[in-house]
Amino acid sequence: MNHIIAPSILAADFANLQRDIEMINQSAADWIHVDIMDGMFVPNLSMGFPVVSAVKKHAQRPLDVHLMIVDPDRYIKRFAEVGASNITVHYEACPNLHRTVQLIKECGCTAGVALNPHSPVDLLKDIVADLDLVLIMSVNPGFGAQHFIEHTYKKLADIQALSAQSNANLMIEVDGGVDETNAAALFKAGAKVLVAGNSVFSSANPAQTIKNLKNANA
Repeated sequence: MNHIIAPSILAADFANLQRDIEMINQSAADWIHVDIMDGMFVPNLSMGFPVVSAVKKHAQRPLDVHLMIVDPDRYIKRFAEVGASNITVHYEACPNLHRTVQLIKECGCTAGVALNPHSPVDLLKDIVADLDLVLIMSVNPGFGAQHFIEHTYKKLADIQALSAQSNANLMIEVDGGVDETNAAALFKAGAKVLVAGNSVFSSANPAQTIKNLKNANA
């Protein structure tokens, strides 16, 4: 199974965002991870439609849009229109999750659902067959450069078991505290997609760090 690396531009230099997007384009990265935060679901604000649209103009990789917002149904169509390829919503923010997932697919995007660190994988048992992706948060969402939560490995085992029962094609993504010290173990534990922000953009050679992450082997 091929490893997928999705650098998170939340950690990029926003004064030189085009430069950082072009670095990703030339690197071994597969996707560009875009974190959308509303200051309500998580205690932080990030980018909106104009920035995502600007990123799309320069990006040569699919945009993996992660909505850390309340009532995401209001904005799914707009994010699809400005360039999202995949849209991931949070289980904790969606009272009518099946409807939300259906809306994402109707807008032409693949559909993901994220789980916060405290949310058990079993919550997805009735919808996992309808999903393209599950995002396991390995930090509490809202800020970059947090410490990786070790319980993530248990959750990866749980989602792999659920996938084997109901959706063998499910993509498993991990976001938070991912770096060269744990990438190989995460791939071995069942992750296919790793989101890396601070570990990429704070490194002396971001493109080499991306390559190292992609080629990580336990």
